[in-house]
Amino acid sequence: MRLVTFENQARQARIGAATEDGRILDLNSACALYLRDVEGEEAHYRLADALVPPNMRALFEGGDTSLETARKALDYSLHLDVDVSGPGGETLFHAPAAVKLKAPIIPKKFFHTAGNFREHHEEATKAGFSHPVLPWIIFFQNVDAIIGHEEPVIYPEHLTKELDYELELAVVLKKSGKHFSPEDARNFVGGYVVFNDITARDIQRQEMKSGVFSFCKGIDTFCPLGPWIVTADEIEDPHNLAMELRVNGEPRQRSHSSKMSVKIPEILSHYSPMGYSAGDVVSTGTVSGVAAFSGDPKAWYLKPGDVMECEIEQIGILRNRVISWEEAYGHKPVALARQEVTK
Repeated sequence: MRLVTFENQARQARIGAATEDGRILDLNSACALYLRDVEGEEAHYRLADALVPPNMRALFEGGDTSLETARKALDYSLHLDVDVSGPGGETLFHAPAAVKLKAPIIPKKFFHTAGNFREHHEEATKAGFSHPVLPWIIFFQNVDAIIGHEEPVIYPEHLTKELDYELELAVVLKKSGKHFSPEDARNFVGGYVVFNDITARDIQRQEMKSGVFSFCKGIDTFCPLGPWIVTADEIEDPHNLAMELRVNGEPRQRSHSSKMSVKIPEILSHYSPMGYSAGDVVSTGTVSGVAAFSGDPKAWYLKPGDVMECEIEQIGILRNRVISWEEAYGHKPVALARQEVTK
């Protein structure tokens, strides 16, 4: 399944499944219809809210039971007439133009991996970056910075002059757990999603002097995620996926998930002592080709008007445009407190 969070015409947030022909199926209503027509359930809406709730994190909290029920509802609905309605007459299949895709999930925790593709470390070294990009760098992403497909990245010109992109494959967990082995890790994987790790490189260089970075990647809108979550059963091998990021149609990052130095089961196991909640997201690191380590960083850094397309094979394309602060808010940014460096 390709699981989406969307806003319907009534501006209600719902979860759905994107079909092969581009329609968006409301999974909660589809589940209610399936329970009424196939299972003969009288309390079909109440049971649907429990099994396939209209919230993505709640869906993953239901684990395999909820995901399997959602699959049954999808399969049943695909065999019905295209203009079929839900039990209460509500729209079941939405045309793409009638809805707005949002970030597919807002996790409780977003585990951020860096340094997992050695090609990224090698390009950083060649470019003379101030710090090595070592394996097993871990930090938490600001979940309030998450945006979805076609939502804009707002350029905070008063904070950074070096806005960069980083294409990543991310994993969504389908159940909670802690202290598990790499061999057990596959039992926790619910699906995969495209992630663009927007980074302010000038801020990052300052942060890394203390051996950490967080602010440079956690600014509002710096976490595009989408366009949907592809469930684990749809991807036979997540380490066999072509990856490409384009800016204004020009390829910038082009690599392959097979080049991870540490594979997904090891990553999930390694972080598991911190404990996972169902719906948590874990990124796997970026590939080579970022602007900062190119031959001409100033020319490659993002600017208002640029359009980024992040594509991962078998998942899809996550597209986001960069806009100026004034375009977003209608005024210039206010002056913020500046950190003074103690010498």
